[in-house]
Amino acid sequence: MNGLHRIVLGLARIMALLGGVVLTLLVLITCISILGRVANTALHSGLMMSVAPGLATWLIDIGVGAIRGSYELVEAGMAFCIFAFLPFCHVTMGHASVDIFTNALPRGVNRFLEFLIATLFAVALVTIAIQLNEGMLRKFSSGQTSLLLEFPIWWAFAASLVGAALAAVTSVYVAVMRLYEFLSGRMIAPNAVGADH
Repeated sequence: MNGLHRIVLGLARIMALLGGVVLTLLVLITCISILGRVANTALHSGLMMSVAPGLATWLIDIGVGAIRGSYELVEAGMAFCIFAFLPFCHVTMGHASVDIFTNALPRGVNRFLEFLIATLFAVALVTIAIQLNEGMLRKFSSGQTSLLLEFPIWWAFAASLVGAALAAVTSVYVAVMRLYEFLSGRMIAPNAVGADH
């Protein structure tokens, strides 16, 4: 089962890295859009129009301003990022936890609680993936597009579904792993990988 754990962890890590790349692009899009909006406002100012009206008009005409549809891109991209980070967070047990009460419990009880929590996560993430798939199919059949960029809405759903499906598979794997650990008393994966892994 350790080989399977390495495979699941590797897939989750790749998905998280992809989410990180997309998140970095979204930050750049947002920054460029804000700077463009500020520049556009400055170009429309009375000072700029009186000092260099030709330059200001030319820059406005070539499109200096906010990135068209940046909000739509960020909205779709953030949905993908959230689901891209979930598998890695789940397989490394990176979710926030408060264990003040459970630290005093016997190890066997804690292993049962870990299994129970992992099972509840699996139910939730599988349900989310199923609902996201149904939503994607509805958006696909309706032909709905975004307002400004007019890209099909189902694209964002499909991209998010990739991460959600991997999160669902990961959560089922973690639940089975925690059940095995509870029944066998053997540890397959630590409760948290930590920031250095």
